[in-house]
Amino acid sequence: MVCEIDHVVMTLQMKSAKAGNISPEMEKIAKNESIDVELVRKGIASGRIVIFKSTTSTCNPLGIGEGLSVKINSNIGASQKVFDIHQEVEKAKISERYGADTIMDLTSGPTEQAIREVRSAVLKNITVPLGTVPMYQIAVRAIEKAGGIVNMTEDDMFCVVEEQAKEGVDFFTIHAGVTKTLAEYIKKHPRFMGIVSRGGTITAVWTLQNDLENPFYSNFDYLLEMAQNYDFSLSLGDGFRPGCIFDSTDYPQIQELLTLSRLVKRAHEKNVQIICEGPGHIPAHQIAENIRLQKSVTDGAPFYVLGPLVTDIAPGYDHIVGAIGGVIAGLSGVDYLCYITPAEHLGLPTLEEVKEGVITFKIAAHAIDLTRNWDRASAWDQKMDRARRDLDWEEQIRIGIDPEKARCIRERDGAIERNEPCTMCGNLCAIKILEDTIKKDKED
Repeated sequence: MVCEIDHVVMTLQMKSAKAGNISPEMEKIAKNESIDVELVRKGIASGRIVIFKSTTSTCNPLGIGEGLSVKINSNIGASQKVFDIHQEVEKAKISERYGADTIMDLTSGPTEQAIREVRSAVLKNITVPLGTVPMYQIAVRAIEKAGGIVNMTEDDMFCVVEEQAKEGVDFFTIHAGVTKTLAEYIKKHPRFMGIVSRGGTITAVWTLQNDLENPFYSNFDYLLEMAQNYDFSLSLGDGFRPGCIFDSTDYPQIQELLTLSRLVKRAHEKNVQIICEGPGHIPAHQIAENIRLQKSVTDGAPFYVLGPLVTDIAPGYDHIVGAIGGVIAGLSGVDYLCYITPAEHLGLPTLEEVKEGVITFKIAAHAIDLTRNWDRASAWDQKMDRARRDLDWEEQIRIGIDPEKARCIRERDGAIERNEPCTMCGNLCAIKILEDTIKKDKED
């Protein structure tokens, strides 16, 4: 490799956990989750929990995995057609404000310099972990320097990962499971939607055009060495995820999963923290079996899903479709949800659509948490229910997941008065009728 790793002596979280040592990051996560720190340590040692925080990062450490609350990710990033750094920074800020646990910068252009600028600006304005898909920068570099994506080099692939790691990126989506054999299979046996993953498609086309194996697969140990050096986490991308419900749970998806399961084991042997990404479009009745299979073959590694989307008919409402699938997936063991906005499949999301996507998936994550840790998760619901019972509108608005929207709806028909019914029921308010009746009986 031309790209040489700058070696730094650091203690890996997983190595420390296996040795029985508890790091400051483990203590912070245990405190945030209100659980025993020993449970966190054991989870990291077994690979069932990961900590997102690289050695170069200034973010707050985040735990994802077994026994922890469900986390959500917000995707932002400029594109080849729409580039506005200020907008992407605002999307990142909005995402964090409304509860995103991580942010992924998926900027894909219009130039390599633009990709760097967005990433740098976002890193300066967030406190949550940042992830990227390095293949986007790799591809744009190849276009600018060599005239096309198929001309990207193996050295460029690893050097871009190294460059981003130095800047403070905490986790990387790497499509190491997109092997030349599977790319050739899809070429001979077309799927309904082919390959919908951008990183997966770029990698597959490169292997076919150059008649070479995917470097992230063939030199996976080199990638692990880099991860050891910075203690960043790997998110093994599902390059052959189904892009429609008719490709769900098919041969390429399952074969890639089996490849990823072997890579997970290799990562754990090298004390590298790793999660797996899961399929996108799955009809509802197939979700549970997909989650159980993934968890089984990857030894319980944290599982990260986009949605899943349970139907393909709802452009403009795919955030709802994905949240439905996300809750079903969470009931089967998913640890980490990637949000979807109303703009999914249609275009780059606006600030308002980013907000709507984050809130929608925060609701989904909370719904899952209610099934896993009732005592802790239900405290929020109990506060809301008490305020509703008391017709305390200000308190309902204050503690709601989107106070601005709640206030706008409540006030559009007049000023808010405590202990007065809303405009839906008026004098037929069930709470008010019962309250007044009980009060009258006591007076009599």
